[in-house]
Amino acid sequence: MADTQDQDPDSNGSDQAGAPELGLPPPTTPDEKIAALEADRNEIKDRMLRIAAEFENWKKRARKDQTDGEARAKEAVLKDMLDVVDNLERATSAYVNAENGRVDGAAVLKGVNLVLRLFQGKLERYGVKPFEVKGEPFDPRLHEAISQIPTDEVPPGNVAAEMQKGYRIGDKLLRPAIVAVAVSPKAEEVS
Repeated sequence: MADTQDQDPDSNGSDQAGAPELGLPPPTTPDEKIAALEADRNEIKDRMLRIAAEFENWKKRARKDQTDGEARAKEAVLKDMLDVVDNLERATSAYVNAENGRVDGAAVLKGVNLVLRLFQGKLERYGVKPFEVKGEPFDPRLHEAISQIPTDEVPPGNVAAEMQKGYRIGDKLLRPAIVAVAVSPKAEEVS
């Protein structure tokens, strides 16, 4: 028993150099052990270099895929906007009265309203929707206040008027609404 305790811990039959796994006899001399360890080190180094090269190639492909995806998304949105531009051009050019060369205002308004509905439909297709603000409590995360209006129509601190619509894309704010906030008419008289 004392014999086995004095043995080298590396000589338990599973040599760390890996020679038994390859079917080769285990190295016996220190030079053979060094050579086996150097061979293992070189193999691991080569494997790590290949993994690093594969990772760099993957990063390049991922960057290219991301750039291509962004370009395709922009292209799709811009193509939809071209439909709107085409219809606006038709709306302004088609309603000129041929007899006197004057623009028929009602016809142009009708055409622009049709284009506006088309545009709103395209925005909804991308998940972009306006949100209502009039009468709602002022929220600096959703509203950008540019003025105050003394009024009794809505409670003080609520949105009294909307100057520009706010939009969301899904649940995320795309653009805040530009609003005027209500203040008490009595507070206006005091100042």
